Amino acid sequence: MLKIEDLKVALDADAGLVRAIDGMRLAITRGQTFALVGESGCGKSMTALALMRLLPDNGRITAGRLDLEGEDVFGLPEAQMRSVRGGRIGMIFQEPSTSLNPVMRVGAQIVEAIEAHTPLRGAAARAKAIDWLKRVGIPEPERRIDEYPFRLSGGQKQRVMIAMTLAAEPDYLIADEPTTALDVTIQAQILDLLKDLQRERQLGVLLITHDLGVVSGMAHQVALMYAGQIVEVAPAEEFFAAPKHPYARLLLQALPDAGKRGEALAAIAGTVPPLWMEFSGCRFAPRCDRVMPACHDQVPELTALSATHQVRCRLYTHPGEALPVPAAAAAAIARPAVPASDPDKPLLEVRNLRVRFALKRGLLERGAPRYFNAVDDVSYRILPGRTLALVGESGCGKTTSGKAIVQLLRTQAQIEGQALLDGQDLFTLQGDALREARRQVQIIFQDPFASLNPRMRVYELLEEGVQALRPDLDAAARRRNLELLVDQVGLRRDALERFPHEFSGGQRQRIAIARALAVEPRLIVCDEPTSALDVSVQAQILNLLRDLQRERGLSYLFITHNIGVVEYIADEVAVMQSGRIVEAGGSAAVLGHPQSDYTRTLLAAVPRVQHRDVQAGVPG
Repeated sequence: MLKIEDLKVALDADAGLVRAIDGMRLAITRGQTFALVGESGCGKSMTALALMRLLPDNGRITAGRLDLEGEDVFGLPEAQMRSVRGGRIGMIFQEPSTSLNPVMRVGAQIVEAIEAHTPLRGAAARAKAIDWLKRVGIPEPERRIDEYPFRLSGGQKQRVMIAMTLAAEPDYLIADEPTTALDVTIQAQILDLLKDLQRERQLGVLLITHDLGVVSGMAHQVALMYAGQIVEVAPAEEFFAAPKHPYARLLLQALPDAGKRGEALAAIAGTVPPLWMEFSGCRFAPRCDRVMPACHDQVPELTALSATHQVRCRLYTHPGEALPVPAAAAAAIARPAVPASDPDKPLLEVRNLRVRFALKRGLLERGAPRYFNAVDDVSYRILPGRTLALVGESGCGKTTSGKAIVQLLRTQAQIEGQALLDGQDLFTLQGDALREARRQVQIIFQDPFASLNPRMRVYELLEEGVQALRPDLDAAARRRNLELLVDQVGLRRDALERFPHEFSGGQRQRIAIARALAVEPRLIVCDEPTSALDVSVQAQILNLLRDLQRERGLSYLFITHNIGVVEYIADEVAVMQSGRIVEAGGSAAVLGHPQSDYTRTLLAAVPRVQHRDVQAGVPG
C-alpha cells in the first residue's frame, strides 16, 4: 500500500504563499485504481508532482509523509529517490507531446528507462522495448521503435508514454489525465490497456482526471478534491449512487446527456478560489447551494460517515442546522425563436464538399503533385435556429470542413463543391460580398488561449471584428454594444480592460464566444468549444450557447467528439469517418438507433456515469 499522510505543499508566488495541498490523507492499494477528481486549480496535478518529488523550483513539501510499504519517500536523498521515481512509482503525464524528448527516437527513450531501472542492457533492453510497444498496441513495433515522436499520432504518443513507464516495472502508477483530448475510441483502448496491465501486474493506480465517465468505469475508490483539500472519499459505486458533499452532487448534475435536453444544466456558479487566500470557513461555501451561516467562519473537518465513506461538510456534523433543500435550479428552455426566414429552408446547405491539401514533394521527387483528401464529398444542411453536430475521431475532417465554410482555407487548400448560405455560394464570393458573408458566419475555436491575441485587451479583441465588418457603427455605438455583449456572456464590464492571461479557461471561452457574436452572425461554427473544460465550466458554456440560440435564433455547426454534449445540444447529427459522412439524421435516431457499424463502435466507446441518484443521502 502507498499511503499519503497529512501532505501539505506550498508554492511561493507574487500574490503570496500558495497552499496548493492542505492536509491530504489517501491510501492506494496494489491492484486497485484510486481516482482523484475535481476542477482545474484544485491541486490534483500538484499532488502527482509532489508524490514524485518533481515540484517546480518555487514549490516545497511543508509537511506530511509518503509511506511506500514502510519507507518514507519524502525522507530519501535524491540519489535513492531516482530508483523510486520510475522504478517503483511510475507516472504518465497529461501531455505526451511535451513529455517525450522530441530529438530522441521513441525506442531510445524506452530503452533508457529500462536500463535505468532493470538489469537489462543493449539488445535485451531493445527487445523488451519492442515487446512493450507491441503490448500497448503500437502497429509494426519493430519499425516504429526508431520513429521520432512527431511521426506518431496523439494516441500513439500516449501509448509510448505508457510503454516507457511500465517497461520499468513499477509497483504503482500515477496517471495524470491520461486520456484528456483523445478520441473516445482511442480513450477506450488506453483505458482497457491500463485495466489489463493492472490485472496482470497488480498495479496500484492513482488516476487523476475530471472526466467522471472515465472514473465511473475505472475506479475502485474516489476522492473529490476542492481548493487543495479532499472533501469526499468513498468507494466508486457509493460515490456515484449517493454522493454526500454538495460539490459532488452539483458536479454530477452538471453532466450533459439526452435526459437533460430542454433544461438548463446545473452549472456551479463562480470558480475555485485562489489558494493564496486565508480561509476562515468552508472553501466551497461561496458556491454552495446548501450553505449555512456557520459555513463561512468555521472550518469543517473530514468526517467518517462509515468505515469507507468520509466527507468534509457541516451537513453531517451539524445536521440540525441544515436549511431546506433549494428548488431545482434547472428551468425548461424554450425552443429557439423562429427567425424571419422560412424555418424549413436551410440557412446553410453544403453540397459535395471536397477539401484537398497538396503533399510536400521530396527534393528529388518528380511528376504530378500528390494530394490528400481531408474532406471527400460531404453534404449536409443546417436549418435556422437549429444545431447540427459533426462528430467523429481526430483526423476525420470535422474541423477542416468547418474552416472551409468560414473561408479560412482559401489559400491553403483546393476546395470543391458548394456551401450555400441563403442560396449564395460562399466559395465564389469576393470583395464586399465576401465581407458580408464573413459577418454572417463566425467561428469559435477549440483553444481560446491560442486564438486570443495575448497582447490585446478584451475590448480590442472584440472591437477588431466590429470595425472590419460593421463600419456603420461609430466608436460610441461600438462601446455600448460591447458592454452589453460582455453582460450577455456572463462577464463583468471591467473585463474589457484586461488581457486574456488574466482569465480562467471558461472565461476565455466566453470571450471567444463574445468575439464571434460581436458582428451579429446567423451561423456559428463551434469547434470543440468545451473539450478542455471542467464539467462545471462546460455546463456554463452549454447553457450560454442554448440561451443565445433561443434569444437570437442562431444556428450552430457543433464540432465535437463528446457524445454527452451532442445528446444534450444537437438537433441533428452527422458522423464523419475518413473525410466522409457515414451516417446522418435526427439526434435521437442516430444516437439511439445507429445504423452504421462505425457509429455503433463510436457510441460503445463512450464512458458513462452509471448512477444518477444524486440527491440520495443529503440531509435536510
